Amino acid sequence: MTAQGGLRYVYAVCRPFEAALQAQLSGVGGSPPGLLRHHGLVAVVSTVPESDFAEEPLRDHLEDLDWLAATARAHQGVIDALTTVTTPLPLRLATVFRDDSGVRTMMEAREAHFLHVLDRLEGRVEWGVKLYADPPEQPPRPAGRPASGRDYLRQRRTDTRAHEEKWRVAEEFARVLHERLSRRAEDSRLHPPQNAALSGASGQNLLNAAYLVSRADSEEFVELVDRTKDEVPDLRVELTGPWAAYSFTEPAEAEEQR
Repeated sequence: MTAQGGLRYVYAVCRPFEAALQAQLSGVGGSPPGLLRHHGLVAVVSTVPESDFAEEPLRDHLEDLDWLAATARAHQGVIDALTTVTTPLPLRLATVFRDDSGVRTMMEAREAHFLHVLDRLEGRVEWGVKLYADPPEQPPRPAGRPASGRDYLRQRRTDTRAHEEKWRVAEEFARVLHERLSRRAEDSRLHPPQNAALSGASGQNLLNAAYLVSRADSEEFVELVDRTKDEVPDLRVELTGPWAAYSFTEPAEAEEQR
């Protein structure tokens, strides 16, 4: 990619590949992505305007949820396209450099790391699995008031025990499910449960995990997840992917130290 006006937005780093990207693929800001080669690596980049991506305007834009969502969709669209033709190592949203020279300097400095991670991720994709506990249906209550205060307290204790048993079963199933899926994956990551108010998903998120699976084993992994979906009532299993291996670009111990 030649040095033209604007800044360089970097989506991912990968090894050189022969397949062509989609002809109509557009990246952040509508610019088509291109390939910037350096030694045995390729950076997937596009040109973005300084008016949006220089340090100060970018800081302001990151507070604008609509702008951030549109940028994230465009970024992810390029990563998804790359995942169909190669194994990309995605970089953080809004990774920007002054020019091609800055991108090459970054690749030079991190070359050993990039090559090591790409070797580990080659031929593998990420699958996401979430487990939600939906609120149980409330049993019908007897008509009229309890016969006595003792009857009322007894009913409350029964309801409390039923609620506690529901969550015990749900949490145990989340643990068993993660262990079962981890045995079929090459690596796994447990992420913090999602906040329902932010995610918009109903129910309480009990498992939010990512699994690194070879492409060859992905069909079997998906079938395993599908077989779990009706094992426990009031629990909902959601599968997403295949994705580029965002969760596995750093060793687990490095993530824990952040």
